Amino acid sequence: MHDSSTVVFTDGAAKGNPGPGGWGAIIVTPDGHVTELGGGAPHTTNNRMELSGAIAALQHVADRPGPVVVYTDSTYLIQGITQWIWGWRRREWKTAEGSDVLNRDLWEGLSSLTDARARGELDWRWVRGHVGTAGNERCDEIAVAFALPRPIDLYDGPLDSYPRPVLQLPENTSLPKRSPTSGSGAKSKAPAYSYLSVVDDVPMRHGTWAECEGRVKGRAGARFKKAASAADESAILRGWGIDPSRV
Repeated sequence: MHDSSTVVFTDGAAKGNPGPGGWGAIIVTPDGHVTELGGGAPHTTNNRMELSGAIAALQHVADRPGPVVVYTDSTYLIQGITQWIWGWRRREWKTAEGSDVLNRDLWEGLSSLTDARARGELDWRWVRGHVGTAGNERCDEIAVAFALPRPIDLYDGPLDSYPRPVLQLPENTSLPKRSPTSGSGAKSKAPAYSYLSVVDDVPMRHGTWAECEGRVKGRAGARFKKAASAADESAILRGWGIDPSRV
């Protein structure tokens, strides 16, 4: 185990993005106790559910001092809380382009929880989704169950009796490398497999840059990127908190 660290997994899902959504979280405390949490909303987005899962988990351990290691497959969540939020605050919750930051209410809530912990206590780690990591897979099950919705039993008990190897953790938890086109609109020399855009939290795939540009131009908070392959496309979408099968 992580010695004195509390280990957390979180995940979120939305059917339709936007649509009915859910989030799941698993908390493993150093004394060997496992708590599963879950919740949902009738109309929401993947990103809001990713944030909601992290917020619920940190609220659950708010009164427990000591290091907390959070595993998530959302690069949006990790980059937002560890990098982008400083600029958002400085610009009074505006993006670098001057548009309003999406999901500000949740970012502010998450920020308050992280600020309340001692410096260095929180360690955010990325895990690739749907590759068999037990904690991530279970959080996804919980999130999907609350999104559908369908009944699901949430575990609360000793680690020794937990039916999943939740502490078999991935060795590589570094964020995937960003491509030169990320969010800039500038096209690299690599041939395009597709162009991806997100406007008002609704993702779309485009065959040409002109189509993509036509959709995002002048739209506040729009996101767009060129994918060089099917694998790259999936990685970009998952990094945005979007299930590739929904695009």
